[in-house]
Amino acid sequence: MKKLLILFFLTGIVFAAAPTIPTVNLSLSAPSSPKELVSTLNVMLLLTLLVLAPSIVLVTTSFVRLIVVFGFLRQALGTPQSPPTTLLVSLALVLTFFIMEPYAKKAYNNGIEPYMQNKIGYETAIKKSVKPFKMFMIKNTREEDLALFFRIRHLPNPQTINDVPLTILVPAFMISELKTAFEIGFLLFLPFLIIDMVVSSILMSLGMMMLPPVMISLPFKILLFILVDGWHLIVMGLVQSFK
Repeated sequence: MKKLLILFFLTGIVFAAAPTIPTVNLSLSAPSSPKELVSTLNVMLLLTLLVLAPSIVLVTTSFVRLIVVFGFLRQALGTPQSPPTTLLVSLALVLTFFIMEPYAKKAYNNGIEPYMQNKIGYETAIKKSVKPFKMFMIKNTREEDLALFFRIRHLPNPQTINDVPLTILVPAFMISELKTAFEIGFLLFLPFLIIDMVVSSILMSLGMMMLPPVMISLPFKILLFILVDGWHLIVMGLVQSFK
């Protein structure tokens, strides 16, 4: 009996000392003031930007050109599974961070840092943070592609960088990057195509028509790529191709 009383007493102490569990109340209500509405919209905009951040990185940086060229390189070598896609995407992301680092620093120093120090307002911080990336995209966008979207929208020609909206600059930048990447990919294909043609001609002259030429040319293409230090040349060319 005493043991039961002691056990009951200890149990009561434990429950009494246990901290209360906080409750979370999620409710939807109409904003009571315009300021509250603006704050809610800002939070929604921030969450939307966080969700779309990977896509924004893809379409406004050097990632498009890099990943397309790496895809062409893999096809030219004749190794569709090596290097793996994950590795090529990781390499493209690392090079993208390397190329975009100066622009990111300008965006932080000109827009984000002054805003955190309460020196500039919210809208001014966004404009100053976006401007370095706009400069990068305009430098690497062809005038023909930029004029195409201005003609589609029936807008007058811009006089300054501030007159170019992002809704026009981003698609023009993307098609310019795709064209440049295809040009680089074509140049990458030429030496490997010559090897395929030479190997195919030799096999046909020897009467080995049933032997796939790709199987014989693959080691020679890999050997050529190693001898010329292909990764070094390609990465150096890609990084220097951005203005």
